[in-house]
Amino acid sequence: MDSALLKKMKAANEARLQEIEVAIKDAIENEGDMEVRDATMAKAQILARTADKATAIAGYEEAEKLPKTTSGQKLDCRFHLMRVGMFWGDIPMVESHVKVCQEVIEKGGDWERRNRLKVYEATYLLSIRSFKKAATLLLESISTFTATEMYSYDQFVFYTVVCATIALDRKTIREKVINAPEILQVVENAPALQKMMTSLYKCCYRDFFAALVDVVDQLHLDPHLAPHARYFLRQARIVAYTQYLESYHTVELSSMAATFGVGAAFLDSELSELVACGRLSCKIDKVKGVVCSNRPDSKNALYQQTIKQGDALLNRIQKLSRVITI
Repeated sequence: MDSALLKKMKAANEARLQEIEVAIKDAIENEGDMEVRDATMAKAQILARTADKATAIAGYEEAEKLPKTTSGQKLDCRFHLMRVGMFWGDIPMVESHVKVCQEVIEKGGDWERRNRLKVYEATYLLSIRSFKKAATLLLESISTFTATEMYSYDQFVFYTVVCATIALDRKTIREKVINAPEILQVVENAPALQKMMTSLYKCCYRDFFAALVDVVDQLHLDPHLAPHARYFLRQARIVAYTQYLESYHTVELSSMAATFGVGAAFLDSELSELVACGRLSCKIDKVKGVVCSNRPDSKNALYQQTIKQGDALLNRIQKLSRVITI
């Protein structure tokens, strides 16, 4: 640690805080509520930048409690607090502020802050691995994205495509992601992301797996998705396997491995694991070297479930009738 640099930085922070304190005092004595609020918010932002979580939270809460604070100004304070929570990885803190913001929005909030809240909530959902809800909110915010204090629009599109890949069905991805002009304008700057997005829809599974490696490398560097990089990799492969097997009743294991650009031994091991845990509806015939799809029949499953529940109900009625007779 550079002690001299640290001392210099602390001195600069203290000097800036003293200036802000003077400005706040002057605003209280000589100016109006707006100037007092601006100075108080500036103080809270300085505290947040000094990476002192407790004092930053106290600073924003002080700004929120100022008299004549509108609902929009309260939301702004909560947005700042959510960013503090995200910086420190305090997920419960972010969740609590999301709920408060939703309550404030329901009572009255402008359109711009309502759209920003969707981005904040989607980012929170990313951090707790709720990709389907996050994808829905991100897609709703494509044409109204203004939360540039969180991340750039390019990064926003990256999150949207990543979530949609594993959370949405093929038809929805085509309509809202692949053919979305807002995404097409940005995704050209990310070749791996574009390749992953299009190759899965076009059933080019070898290219999809190759692009997936580069995308996962980016996920490992992302503050929100790094803990979920391996989960995304697994889910994306399950989506690809499921989509491929829907087209075949029986396929040779070697042919499937060649299509995905992986070894037959690796594919056999991975499919076995996914079948065992119920993530894929198929079975592997090791003797013949083939994979047999078991397409689930939803109507038949519902019929069997109805019969099972009906039998259970009849048994309970018979037991009840015996008690009543006695």
